[in-house]
Amino acid sequence: MKTKTPLSRITLAACLLALAACGQPEQETSAQAEPVVSDAPGISSDQNDIGGVVTSTDGPEAGVWVIAETDDLPTLYSKTVVTDEDGRYLMPDLPAAQYDIWVRGYGLVDSEKVNAVPGQSLDLNAVIAPDAAAAAAYYPAGNWYSLLEIPARSEFPGTGADGNGISPNIHNQADFMRRVSSGGCLACHQLGNAAIRNIPGLFSGYDTSIEAWDRRVRSGQAGGSMSRALAGMGGRALQMYADWTDRIAAGELPPVPERPSGLERNVVITQWDWADPTAYLHDLVSTDRRDPTRNAYGKIYGALENSADYLPVLDPQTNTIAQIPVFPEDPDYNPEPSRPMAESPYWGDEPIWDASTTVHNPMLDQDGRVWITARARAPQDVPAF
Repeated sequence: MKTKTPLSRITLAACLLALAACGQPEQETSAQAEPVVSDAPGISSDQNDIGGVVTSTDGPEAGVWVIAETDDLPTLYSKTVVTDEDGRYLMPDLPAAQYDIWVRGYGLVDSEKVNAVPGQSLDLNAVIAPDAAAAAAYYPAGNWYSLLEIPARSEFPGTGADGNGISPNIHNQADFMRRVSSGGCLACHQLGNAAIRNIPGLFSGYDTSIEAWDRRVRSGQAGGSMSRALAGMGGRALQMYADWTDRIAAGELPPVPERPSGLERNVVITQWDWADPTAYLHDLVSTDRRDPTRNAYGKIYGALENSADYLPVLDPQTNTIAQIPVFPEDPDYNPEPSRPMAESPYWGDEPIWDASTTVHNPMLDQDGRVWITARARAPQDVPAF
């Protein structure tokens, strides 16, 4: 299924972290610019490539991203490369299609999109950000999240609602930080992105930002788990997040990230949109982890956990996607989707997740077979093995 606003997007695993370094802008540029044929030396390309030089009013732009995207293929497809010290870029091995190509980078705003096809050589004009706030819109979510002010070490163990608002069950700062990072909130959310560091209009009618955050975390089908997680940290957590978004709304900006350098400029990121807009990708597998050369260039299999009852399958060679239905072994087990705890600013009252199998942890074996963990029957009907 094609969508211009994908929620389920995959990169090859080796490139995922590199992509996270490039923040999502507040707005995307849709204007088209005329391509400029490049005569830059030292760029070797063939009929499957696009290459050239990126310059701005400051001269060649090193360590910025050049992005090519198309919806001409069976799935939305994009490729991202990084410019070298002379501003040169090479977009390799592109499938035949019409591409929108533009420049993104720290200190810049997105350039106008240029329409091009593989085999062309063209230069691109980067656009210097007009001010620090415009530049910061492209910074990584992690930089924005670094503005969160964690309670001092001296405030632990917490003293509860009648004390400092931190749960007495949190004994040290490290445990608190774990809960607001990979051991808790960051396990599911890209905290710091534009959608989270700004308060949606649905919650604008509350008297305080603390009330807005309390309502916000109740949204959607995961509202119960999000509310419980924050409640388990004590009321100080809501105060902390409210203070964070208040300071950002008042104009506070995150630290300026460094542009890619050295070997980081060799990274090539290929992305495909797969699954559906309401699904989220929990796991994926592309090889036998005991033999990572297995299934080279082969299909990639995903797991959608609570969101849908199928395995999304991507063929990176043909740029095609497929779905393998999964269903409980017990034909009578067909639970109703959980209802949203409260209205979502994006999906309203719609229960967008409807999986009964809750597929996790796909694995590929030595014979190329895919194994998954999935719910086969109602939880209360597990046999006495």
